[in-house]
Amino acid sequence: MGALDFLSDYFSNNFDVSIRKRKKHKVMQTVNIKVKIDCDGCERKIKNAVSSIKGAKSVEVNRKMHKVTVSGYVDPKKVLKRVQTTGKKKAELWPYVPYTMVAYPYAAGAYDKRAPAGFVRKSEQAQAQPGGTDDKLMSLFSDENPNACIVM
Repeated sequence: MGALDFLSDYFSNNFDVSIRKRKKHKVMQTVNIKVKIDCDGCERKIKNAVSSIKGAKSVEVNRKMHKVTVSGYVDPKKVLKRVQTTGKKKAELWPYVPYTMVAYPYAAGAYDKRAPAGFVRKSEQAQAQPGGTDDKLMSLFSDENPNACIVM
């Protein structure tokens, strides 16, 4: 019996006859979506549609910020598509970051009048470039720089 067990294990491990599809394990994540919410009916419709997605653990709708937050084992594209099926065609993934995370919040691509308070739009122009002129000027008049201007 030892030889048959060995051969059985060998063939089952090396020559898999049945093709098995491996499931991709989804990771727990939080998806934020910007969508215009006007009334209680819109809020209820979006919440019911998104909470029925397989893997959604919690759904929060913030009407004041026009934001829907979904936590769980969900795909952001599927959540966005589900929100768009409720009639909200202008829904998009949350395009804003906190004001403190951006080096230049008033750059042309970052500042958005319609952004919620304390948020600016994500953009490459608003990010600081390492070794840029601003960093050099700031270090020139820094207290940590022993060769700084004497007038300061």
